[in-house]
Amino acid sequence: MDLSREQKKESAWDYPRPPRVERSSRHIRVVYNNTTIAETRRAVRVLETSHPPVYYIPLGDVQQQFLSRSDHQSFCEFKGLATYYTLKVGAKVAENAAWSYHNPPLEYESMKDYIAFYPGRVDACYIDGESVKAQEGDFYGGWITSDIEGPFKGGLGTIGW
Repeated sequence: MDLSREQKKESAWDYPRPPRVERSSRHIRVVYNNTTIAETRRAVRVLETSHPPVYYIPLGDVQQQFLSRSDHQSFCEFKGLATYYTLKVGAKVAENAAWSYHNPPLEYESMKDYIAFYPGRVDACYIDGESVKAQEGDFYGGWITSDIEGPFKGGLGTIGW
C-alpha cells in the first residue's frame, strides 16, 4: 500500500460545519450529450462535514444557452435559497441538473454568480481529468474523487447524520 497517497486523502468528516467556501484552481469540466457544458480553473468548492466537496463554476465559464431556469427551489440554512436549472443539449434533457444561490448571505457571497452541477444528472464531471463519482441520493451534489474519503451523507441509512 502506498502510504504517501493515503496521507493525501481528505476526509469529509474533517470538513467544517457551517460549510467553508474556498477557491480552487483545479481543472473542472462538465459534459452532457457529448458537449462540454462548463470548463474552468476558477471554481469554488464548498466543504461541509460528511459531504464530498461541491464545485461551483463561474457563470462566465458555463455554456448558459443550454440551461433554463426551472420552478424547483430548495433552502440551505447557511447559503439561502437555491434556484435550479434544467439542462438541454439537442433532444437530451436533464431536469434540475444544476443549481445556484443568487442572493447568498454575506459569508457565502463568493458563491454568487456561480453554478453547481449534479454529477449524477450529467454524463460526466472531471477534476484534473479524473472522472467524478456522484454522491449517493438525489438531494446532495457532492463530487467524489480518489482523494476524498467518507462515509458520506446522502446514501441509504444516512438521513439524520
